[in-house]
Amino acid sequence: MRLVRFSGRFYVAAVIFLLLALFGLLGPLLSDRTPDDVVGGLYDAPSAAAWLGTDNLGHDVFATLMYGTRTSLLVGLIAGLVAVLVGTVIGTIAGYVGGTVEELLMGITNVLLAIPAIVILILVSIALNNRTATVVATVIALTSWTWTARAVRAQASSVRTREHLDVARLSGASTMGIILRDVIPYMLSYIVMAFVLQVSSAILAEAALSLLGLGPTSGVSLGVMLHWSLAWESVRNGVWWAFVPPTMMLTLIAFSLLMLQSSLDEVFNPRLRRGSFGRRPRFDTVLPVGGPMTVAVPDIPVTTSSVPTVREPEDEPQVSEPSVKQGA
Repeated sequence: MRLVRFSGRFYVAAVIFLLLALFGLLGPLLSDRTPDDVVGGLYDAPSAAAWLGTDNLGHDVFATLMYGTRTSLLVGLIAGLVAVLVGTVIGTIAGYVGGTVEELLMGITNVLLAIPAIVILILVSIALNNRTATVVATVIALTSWTWTARAVRAQASSVRTREHLDVARLSGASTMGIILRDVIPYMLSYIVMAFVLQVSSAILAEAALSLLGLGPTSGVSLGVMLHWSLAWESVRNGVWWAFVPPTMMLTLIAFSLLMLQSSLDEVFNPRLRRGSFGRRPRFDTVLPVGGPMTVAVPDIPVTTSSVPTVREPEDEPQVSEPSVKQGA
């Protein structure tokens, strides 16, 4: 059995995301500062006391960046998990059952897709007075599961027609058992890639809400850092250490997740495999009568047993023509 080999892009993306996750998850545990500690004045430049300077309230930007990264990753993971779970359940039921159930579920999905998600996010966020990171993640998830449901429904409809499902139905297996044991495992690769994309989009959606002042009310995130840096005119005053670190962190997180999804797509999709994943046929040039033409000659091992023997045609016996005797 051939082991799965990941491309170099996969390892680069995995290392980048792992380092960012360690920075956000382990950094606050190892640091002796919190985002509420005042270590300087208004927008102090980076120094030995504060590696990335201070923000508008004199807080350490480096410590705030660690806590903000942790909050943004937490929002992305919760939102991605909830969105994929809801989308997978609705899409699988609609694709496998079909009929009226599929029309009803996909009708609701299409209606929600027609409404811009950012509008729903803004309206719901305004209606909530206390917005924790978990609440914000749940709101983002409930507005982003629709495209996952549509894609999973298409996959489930294709799997439904396979022969092993007919065998499972004839053996008396229940619908729920068939979905859990036979349908979802076939779609697991696509569900994993959808989860990665959902995490990336949720982190960016939280940053967009926080820029509008509708992010988490307790704690700090990367979007909240950008909100306060813009509110205190750090860009116009040239205070780069207030807005460049959270911007770079968001960029690296989104870049690593998108590269990770693209690399996983190459592994799960044979048509996109390169290098050792799928060898291309060797092309040899032959010269037919009409001119040069390139044809694909696959590498087929040739053995002596596979080469048919050609028998030489035996010489036919020569038959002498009968002599005609001439009359005297």
